[in-house]
Amino acid sequence: MINRHLEVQELLPRFMAGLSGYVQYRFRSDEHDTNILLRGDSDWVSRKVDELGLTGFGWTMPYGQDSTDKKPSSPSKSKSKANISVEEEPLGEKPSDMGPTPDPSRIPVVRRPIGQLDLSKELRILGIEKPIRPDTIELMEIFSNLDTPRPVQGPMSVDPMAEAWLRELLTVVVREYGATALRTQDIEEIASKKLGNREGTTLEVWLDSLFSAGKLVKVHGPDAIAWGPSPRWLIGKI
Repeated sequence: MINRHLEVQELLPRFMAGLSGYVQYRFRSDEHDTNILLRGDSDWVSRKVDELGLTGFGWTMPYGQDSTDKKPSSPSKSKSKANISVEEEPLGEKPSDMGPTPDPSRIPVVRRPIGQLDLSKELRILGIEKPIRPDTIELMEIFSNLDTPRPVQGPMSVDPMAEAWLRELLTVVVREYGATALRTQDIEEIASKKLGNREGTTLEVWLDSLFSAGKLVKVHGPDAIAWGPSPRWLIGKI
């Protein structure tokens, strides 16, 4: 069994010559599921290798405390030894973009009773204003001064002109007030005449059809339903 693998094992380094002290010998053959590992004094390991008929197979290397200072001999069974040294590169100076050293004492400690945080006040301190619902009277005035838009194009539009006016209204709501939706009753009060005189349930059914077509988003509030524009519809993509 061993002779069949002579050619393969001869390619592996054999380090028996020139070694002394505590060594490790290993022979492995995956094909025949053979795995031999010997550890001990070099003379004892050499005798065991001879007894097993493994001379010329496997490889032996220093093992233990002095293994980092010895290098196994070459396949030519040379008795020369080489020292292995590892040079560590210095870390160098700290990068200039690391920032200042953290100072925990500069972090303010804020303690307050649970539930006493005034979120609106804290937002105002940061310069963030609380969203304000668009004023209906102001929207009516702005809406009345808008130029007549071009009818919406596309086979999915039931009332192209009314849809165009609704898009103009919601464009003002989004861009001028930063709001995302407008209640049904507000849409009716501001733009009912421009929306084909749709009111009440008729208006809500029409808005819901635009929602089903992906042109509007529906926002369910605590006291009313609001409608906001789909981004693609707002820029005329659908």
